[in-house]
Amino acid sequence: MGKARKILWAAGAVFLILLLLATSGGYFFLRRSFPTIEGALRVPGLKSRVEIYRDRWGVPHIYADNIEDLFFAQGYVHAQDRLWQMEFVRRIGHGTLSEVLGEATLDKDRFLRTIGLRRAAEADLALLDEETRLVLESYARGVNAFIESHWDRLPLEFILLGFKPAPWKPVDSLVWGEIMSWELGRNWRMELLRAKLIQKLGEGKAQELIPPYPEDGPLIVPPEAKGYSLLGNPSLPPDEGGLASNNWVVDGAKSATGKPLLSNDPHLAIQMPSIWYEIGLHGGGFDVVGASFPGAPGVVIGHNDRIAWGVTNAGPDVQDLYIEKVNPDNPHQYEYKGKWEDMEVIEEEIKVKGRAEPERLEVRITRHGPIISEVVEGLKQPLALRWTALEGIQLLRSVLLLDRARNWEEFREALRYWDVPSQNFVYADVDGNIGYQMPGRIPIRAKGQGLVPVPGWTGEYEWEGYIPFEELPSLYNPPTHYIVTANNKIVPDDYPYFISYEWNAPYRAQRIAELLAAKDKLSVEDFESIQADVYSIPGERFCRYLLRLKPQGWLQERAMKQLRAWDFRNGADSTGAAIFQVFYLKLVENTFADELGEELFKDYLGAKMGVLHHMALERIIDNADNPWFDDVSTPERETRDEIVRRSFQEALDFLGRRFGDHPEQWAWGRLHQAAFEHPLGVVKPLHLIFNRGPFPYGGSGFTVNAASFDYEEPFAVKRIASYRQIVDLSDFANSLSMHTTGQSGQPFHKHYADMISSWRAVEYHPMLFDRERIAADREGLLILIPK
Repeated sequence: MGKARKILWAAGAVFLILLLLATSGGYFFLRRSFPTIEGALRVPGLKSRVEIYRDRWGVPHIYADNIEDLFFAQGYVHAQDRLWQMEFVRRIGHGTLSEVLGEATLDKDRFLRTIGLRRAAEADLALLDEETRLVLESYARGVNAFIESHWDRLPLEFILLGFKPAPWKPVDSLVWGEIMSWELGRNWRMELLRAKLIQKLGEGKAQELIPPYPEDGPLIVPPEAKGYSLLGNPSLPPDEGGLASNNWVVDGAKSATGKPLLSNDPHLAIQMPSIWYEIGLHGGGFDVVGASFPGAPGVVIGHNDRIAWGVTNAGPDVQDLYIEKVNPDNPHQYEYKGKWEDMEVIEEEIKVKGRAEPERLEVRITRHGPIISEVVEGLKQPLALRWTALEGIQLLRSVLLLDRARNWEEFREALRYWDVPSQNFVYADVDGNIGYQMPGRIPIRAKGQGLVPVPGWTGEYEWEGYIPFEELPSLYNPPTHYIVTANNKIVPDDYPYFISYEWNAPYRAQRIAELLAAKDKLSVEDFESIQADVYSIPGERFCRYLLRLKPQGWLQERAMKQLRAWDFRNGADSTGAAIFQVFYLKLVENTFADELGEELFKDYLGAKMGVLHHMALERIIDNADNPWFDDVSTPERETRDEIVRRSFQEALDFLGRRFGDHPEQWAWGRLHQAAFEHPLGVVKPLHLIFNRGPFPYGGSGFTVNAASFDYEEPFAVKRIASYRQIVDLSDFANSLSMHTTGQSGQPFHKHYADMISSWRAVEYHPMLFDRERIAADREGLLILIPK
């Protein structure tokens, strides 16, 4: 991290020394920033009294008389527990990380300023209806009331970095929606990767590496350009795709209670603190509990007193790259339909800690969006990014309507405003109905499907509008009595509009459907077991080709014995899972790397967290003489079985070097570990304060209990079930939830990491909703009184 790393390291070392010299004094100093959860506080900006119960898991349940006070209090408690996280995230959205972290984050700021998440959030302000604006302003007042009363006792991160937060503004909350839209999209990377593969291999061979969704894969609701050499050789940033999730719902006919049960576990990046913050909001027309984002008002996933809902990423293609022709005599003009058009030019100044002068950045914007070539290494031609989220969204309005929806009609009406990121929503209500709705602004293209960068100057590849909401995929009370979504393909090929080519592998959806169909009646306990399931369908399918081979040597014999005993479950203590996962990685390398070359194979290996090569291998594995198995670097012609044998031996060599020649000790959890890392924890010795783990963990990217890992950094966990909920519509008191780390963002607080052990064990806490039970199980009651 350069200079920033050295500054943080020195600050951390000094801080640790001071704590060691005066442990009790240091702990008292840190406790000053802990939230007040008991007693009464007079707070300016309130209309009337607000009561905030904290249950024993640190979850606040807010009771207010009006909408302004309700969201004022939500802003206040978010700031109490997660002020640094809120500050860090808004700096990501605004592209101002370098102001406090220095040169280490300058490239990230340059990229984010070019994309323009802050500019998009500012444009979103103009679309706000009166109520949403009121909620945002009330929330911001609550955050600022906390900041203003805690200038002298801010969280540790502010002390280490030596700055204080600026007042919170409504746009800071809106930028959260833009960030999540970005995190759950980024299809533009796949356009560049596909173009590189076509350039290297030709269109036919490239398509074999990015195959279509399997014809027999479950559904949720039952290239025109040829040459890309002018693009150059873009160096893609690390692929953080592969974001996934599970949700499912059953109606009363499949439920032991006679009423619906609904489950959800969104899979997002592993981090410290958790991306989610549980909360209950009661009053001002709201009566809802669930998971929120620190920095934004409302509840994103949860239930109210009538309905419940859960989300997974739908993954539609809402980003396109356009190759622009820039006027050689004027870099601020580009061609469109034979004429030069003026670009919008924005001069950005990025403050950099340790520099006297700011970094200056010129952002050029065409009718298709910002030109990203200057901030993506290796691109020769100007590429503009068109993305729905840059064209005005009303996401927060949707959230607020969703929190108060009373029935299926109001639920769908709320989702009309859910522009981006498009999600698979499952629904259930207390009357026994279940449903599915995909919302989102999905472009209709005049030509092509947006799979590769296209000419921007011809006007042939423009967007002609968006799929009408009434024609987006939807289900209501299906005859199957259940609905499953796991980022799998949504609609059959005869659906009249193009949604996406890049669906996730069908394995999780298949497994969930199998488990739901296995019992006539399902209980909350059954749903818990399904969320904990680590059965590997890829393990079952690919391992059979290895088990056919005769082992050679004593080590292969002992390893093969472990594989033959393997139940295909990726438990943390499973030896079979460890052998299979390393074997599979070697199989991918030995099958594809020789044709792709080192750099392109690296891009391909990490794309979508392994989804691509899993689906590609599955299509060819039955053909022992498929040309992909031939190693082009040797004069011989290799077959599948030879590559399988080579990969098996290389896997055993890898495991033997790491853990010794005793296969029974090669547990999957020794390789596959979950580390909860704080942004400042990358600097030693600060990791001792802020980080937790690593912990052995089971699962994979293709098990229901998902824990995706980085194939280039084997086998560190990168994506996890970031929140789990199970809602019982027959009795909300039976509902359960849990997120990953804890409610607090302060490393010495008891709720900083108290959820980790339960999360690892797939255990839950009650999703408290009834006021009497909340009061009986409270850890504290804070009363906010108008000042």
